[in-house]
This record gives sequence, structure tokens and C-alpha cells, in this order.
Amino acid sequence: MSTRRDGHWFEARLVSGHGVASGRSADSPYPMGTIAMQQPLFASLGLDLSDCWPGTLNLCFQPLEIGLEAPDHTFVNLHWTDRHPPETFSFWRIALRSDRGQECPAWIYRPHPETKQRHWQPPTLVEVLAPPIDHLSPGDSLWLHDPQDRLVLIDGVRLRARLLEALKFRVLAAEERFFEADSTVQRRRWLATVHPEALALSDADLERVWYQARSLYGSH
Repeated sequence: MSTRRDGHWFEARLVSGHGVASGRSADSPYPMGTIAMQQPLFASLGLDLSDCWPGTLNLCFQPLEIGLEAPDHTFVNLHWTDRHPPETFSFWRIALRSDRGQECPAWIYRPHPETKQRHWQPPTLVEVLAPPIDHLSPGDSLWLHDPQDRLVLIDGVRLRARLLEALKFRVLAAEERFFEADSTVQRRRWLATVHPEALALSDADLERVWYQARSLYGSH
């Protein structure tokens, strides 16, 4: 199941984060905050975040997961700290609205999980960079709007479970032959004809489900 609300707003709930992006956590290895450290590098690459508060708003859509495509900016292998290897970041320009009607331009900020070594976020949550918004507290509702309609909410748990069940019988029938033609493109072509609802899943999700199917049902 997936939901794409063309021209409408997605409601999310504000939750507390790790306190690392803003530097507020006493345990953070980055006292000035990761956003403040990264901002000059993003600016040098053409993304000006000077109007944003130097911390993230953590917006939760649980139990749904948010899918993102076609970012406005992607910065690959950005070396912003000596504490771990370079990371890749993507940004989506959106509008953000509070439950008090305050509206402002904002950015979805996504450190790519495959390059992120700590402080991972669940797929039900997105981090947003925005100008200061008055009177926000954990539990408040906020709404996101993308004029380019690149955001989709999916029931990821259900989709992954249904896909694994669909793969079960295919793998048991074909055994290892099922995995012979197994590129990402080939998987998506196959899904488009036999199980199109799974196309809403990310490539990383498909990889995990394929691995699980092979481990459970492939020849041993």
C-alpha cells in the first residue's frame, strides 16, 4: 500500500531526536552540532541553508514510511568530519506548516544510510531543516507539502511481508535458478509484471527481501 497525495499536505508528528544535529546532546561528539559543521560545505556546493535553524526537526509518520525520489541536491562523499568516512546527503525543497498556521519553506535533509555510521533514523522518520518556528514541542503536528509530488507514504512492513510471501513460492519452484538474473533493473521489471505494489519499496528494501528469500527458501 502506498499513498501519494498530489497537491496536498502530509501530516507528521514532531518527535525528539538524538540531539546531535543541533549539538544539544551532552554525549554528542560534535558540540557545535553537525548541521553547523556541514552548512559551510553545503554552501560551497551551492546550497544556502543560512536561513535555517542549525538543527533538525524530526518528523514521524509511523506506522507509515516515507519514500523520496528525485532530490533537488545530492552531495556525494562529503568529507565533513575526521571522525568517520565521508557521507552522502540529499535534499528536497518542501513547504512546512505548523498546527498554528505558520508556513515556511524548508528542506528534507537525508544523510544516506549506506554512508552513515551512527545515529541512524528509522524509515518512518524524516529530518527537516527549517527557519525557526515558534512554540514547537514534541508531539505537535506539522504538515509537509512538495509541489513536485516526489513524496510517497508506504506501508513498508506490509509490502515487505507480502513480497517475501510472493517470492517464497517462486524460489521454492525454481530454487537457485530464480536468482540467476538478479540485477536491480531486472528485479523491478519482473515486479512490474507480477507484483507491482512492491515497486514502492526502495532498492535497499528489495535487496533485503531478496536476501531473506534466498536465505529462507533457496537451496542449501
